[in-house]
Amino acid sequence: MKKILIADDEHKIIMTLEYSFRKAGYEVFIARDGAEVLEILKTEIPDLILLDIMMPNVDGYTTLAEIKKNEKLNKVKVIFLSAKTGEEDIKKGLELGADAYVTKPYSIKKLMEKVEELIPLSPKGENNS
Repeated sequence: MKKILIADDEHKIIMTLEYSFRKAGYEVFIARDGAEVLEILKTEIPDLILLDIMMPNVDGYTTLAEIKKNEKLNKVKVIFLSAKTGEEDIKKGLELGADAYVTKPYSIKKLMEKVEELIPLSPKGENNS
């Protein structure tokens, strides 16, 4: 089963995403700030992280920089999910190593398509583990 870590400080967003991804067949982990993300990553290596930028304690940019420093984690796919819609914000996120940048408000359907594109639930020609 593919694992997704959802990091956002907005309760409604977490609940909606958690429900949608569990229903689609993903194992879901939740973090409410960057510090929780880094704590979870000590014991779990997800296939993909949905990462908000503006979170308390440790923001998404700093969290991603820490992830990319770790050899065991730097291959994990990361999608920034942020209300920061400026060109500079998006550029910074992608330069830090995010695989995609989705701005809020977003379509759950389009977000799930982007996730499926990055980490297919059932890759063609491979056994699902």
